[in-house]
Amino acid sequence: MPTVYVTAPRDAAEDLARTLVEERLAACVNRVDCRSTYRWDGEIHEDDEEILFVKTTDDAYDSLVERVVDFHPYDVPCVERLDESDVLAEYAQWVDDEVEA
Repeated sequence: MPTVYVTAPRDAAEDLARTLVEERLAACVNRVDCRSTYRWDGEIHEDDEEILFVKTTDDAYDSLVERVVDFHPYDVPCVERLDESDVLAEYAQWVDDEVEA
């Protein structure tokens, strides 16, 4: 069961999170405010963003990434897969039940 780490501008994060859950690509998306500092096109940027922790399944992962890339306003969105090595069995079952590949 992977958790997918995604960052998004605050004005897009809510719609992205809701879309992933509504389309059953994610069982849950946790949203956390953050301030990001990064280099893009040779310049340093500092932006208010949200971190999205997206709970999904192995089977839905590729579709989820495709949807994030299509929906996301950035040319190159941050999408990182975090594989869980130890998850409460009941929680893993809930994620499996809520996500459709």
